[in-house]
Formats: sequence, structure tokens, C-alpha cells
Amino acid sequence: MKLIEAVGIRLDNLIKANENFTEYKLAKKAGMPHSTVWKIIHPDLTLVKTVKLDTLYQITDTLGISLKEFFDDPIFDDISD
Repeated sequence: MKLIEAVGIRLDNLIKANENFTEYKLAKKAGMPHSTVWKIIHPDLTLVKTVKLDTLYQITDTLGISLKEFFDDPIFDDISD
């Protein structure tokens, strides 16, 4: 799995596990366009190949987790980039 795909899946799972957030609510609270969050979660439907670290930090901070917590998931064990 490519890194951008794993990041998208992880973010989607975190949003689904948190009843206070949807893609739209997360984007609005993080102060970014909804399209930014959508493109991260759906890289296969866009030409997005990367995500900026500061964007990911802004998202994780809004979710109330650290970058370490975000990447501490088995989905990142088999990255093929």
C-alpha cells in the first residue's frame, strides 16, 4: 500500500470512530477547505500523491491526537512507496 493511501484510510477510520466529526466538520474546525480533507481520504479519485506535514499536523491537532498517535497504527507497517 502506498503511504498516501494509508494516511487516507487512517484519517477516515479516525473520523468514523469520533462521533463529533465528519469530513466537513473536521475541515471546518481545522480551518481548511473540505476538499483538502476529502482529497486526503480519497487519493485514488484525485491526482493527490502527497500530504503536507503541516496539514496533517493541523488535522491531528483538531482531532486531539499527536502525529505519533496518528502513525502508531498497523496500517503503516507495509508501506510500499
